Amino acid sequence: MNKKTAKEIVEKLSGLFTDKPALNFSTPFELLVAVVLSAQCTDERVNKVTAELFKEYNTAEKLLTLTEEELGKKIFSCGLYKSKAKHLLSACKAIIEKFNGQVPNTLEGLRSLDGVGRKTANVVYSVAFNGNAIAVDTHVFRVSNRIGLAKADNVLQTEKQLMKILDEKDWSRSHHYLIYLGRSYCKASKPDCNNCPINAQCLKRINR
Repeated sequence: MNKKTAKEIVEKLSGLFTDKPALNFSTPFELLVAVVLSAQCTDERVNKVTAELFKEYNTAEKLLTLTEEELGKKIFSCGLYKSKAKHLLSACKAIIEKFNGQVPNTLEGLRSLDGVGRKTANVVYSVAFNGNAIAVDTHVFRVSNRIGLAKADNVLQTEKQLMKILDEKDWSRSHHYLIYLGRSYCKASKPDCNNCPINAQCLKRINR
């Protein structure tokens, strides 16, 4: 696929989907917590959990008043609650000690936090701080490689290939579009190719 076709895909999807995540948040810290909790969990479930959690624990300082066990009970339904609680509290400690209580606004700073991998850092950097980054989750990985935006074996290769074929100013919004496309049409088991808004550009459909 060439850059012109990639641009056409982005513009088509821009008229259908929002460039905002489905997670509910009001501050960079709340977004960071929500994204960490979203690992192997639906956004809907995370939003239910954070709606209660953020009533009292919406800053690093407040979250640190909880023990790992206490936090684990509050986020239990998100899955992997023990490791998520441990990582979140460790990240909160670093935010206070190394970043003056503020979520770092650079990719390097974000990735230095415990439990914050490349995908999570890219989401927070792009959404909370308007940086240019592409977060590759399972939807972005599947859709990108299926339709021809990428041809990669893993998420890192996919991210790098997307960065090359997409204009940098489109990186952040594109990863949201691809997520929503994956949820709505380009599903894992039964993709709705006939009704897909970009089936004219999809290499898999063209090459059938």
